[in-house]
Amino acid sequence: MKVEQLYGALKKSQEARGIYFNKDKDLVFELLEALLQNKDRYGYMACPCRLACGDKEKDKDILCPCDYREEDLEEFGTCYCGLYVSTALNNNEIEAQYVPERRPPEKIF
Repeated sequence: MKVEQLYGALKKSQEARGIYFNKDKDLVFELLEALLQNKDRYGYMACPCRLACGDKEKDKDILCPCDYREEDLEEFGTCYCGLYVSTALNNNEIEAQYVPERRPPEKIF
């Protein structure tokens, strides 16, 4: 799959849920490319901003979109990577904030 195809598929499915890609398209394409590299490397699209261990079961919380995305969007307007943003951030109703790592230390390999 090419980055453009992934972008189109995810854009359509996520926007239907009120979740948008970051307006920084260079960042978005960089992150999508990293997702595809992780898919080639591990067989699944692990979060490109976190260290995957290569065991899908152990990494299931960081399969994109990760388990932490909804809370991050709600609290900070963006996910940890900055790939996805909330409707409010997309519409410039709020400002982007620093997003701390929510993944528990015991899950970080």
